[in-house]
Amino acid sequence: MSAFSDPVPRDRAEAAPLTRGSAVRLVAGGLVIYLALIAVGLTLTHASWAHGIVVQEQRISRWFAAHRTPTLDTLTHIGTLLAETYTVIALCLVLFFVFRRWLGRWRESIGLAVAILGELFIFLLVTNTVHRPRPPVPRLDPAPPTSSFPSGHTAAAVALYGCIAVIVLRQMVNRRLAVVIAVLCWCVPPIVAVSRVYRGMHYPTDVFFGALGGGLWLLVAVIVVLPPATYGRRAGQPERRSAGKGAITVR
Repeated sequence: MSAFSDPVPRDRAEAAPLTRGSAVRLVAGGLVIYLALIAVGLTLTHASWAHGIVVQEQRISRWFAAHRTPTLDTLTHIGTLLAETYTVIALCLVLFFVFRRWLGRWRESIGLAVAILGELFIFLLVTNTVHRPRPPVPRLDPAPPTSSFPSGHTAAAVALYGCIAVIVLRQMVNRRLAVVIAVLCWCVPPIVAVSRVYRGMHYPTDVFFGALGGGLWLLVAVIVVLPPATYGRRAGQPERRSAGKGAITVR
């Protein structure tokens, strides 16, 4: 055992099973996020003092509708596709096995699945509780049966691409490439959010609280499920740390 070893070996921490306590923390975190989001949504749709906010948001939606162009229509369509249901499902399925192959363990794959499935579950509960009508402007996409609050596309973008960014930053050996990938991932949610408002599918508060809800759930999933950084070291491999000119292997 090296003097540079962690008090608790990383391999044991990486392989620690998801216990009943982990499930309780996930459910508790999701419940808190759900209650907070429905409080905001019901305030926007029922509180008299929130009428001014709604009026301002309608003006914003009309401004976007009045400034549509064929080029922006195409770009925002692409922006929406980045977080479309089939895009999210396809990326999750591919990355689920890519992360397993890359890191030699299931924890990152499970973390990704928890981030997406939990976000979807919270979104469905909130949207079916709030029932906010969509903006009164021509819509460029078919309206799904869910309500306007919150934006499911924006929430999914934060949960999916944010989770990818966290995993890459924690595990990729090439730090420059990891930062580039993370920055690209972080650019996706704002693009999706603006696209949804531009296309008349959501109000600004819909995308803001969609992003907030997705981000809070991602934080819960990262804390409860994802292992610490190993920078590409596969499960079972010894950890190498530099000390002066040499390297020390920690077992």
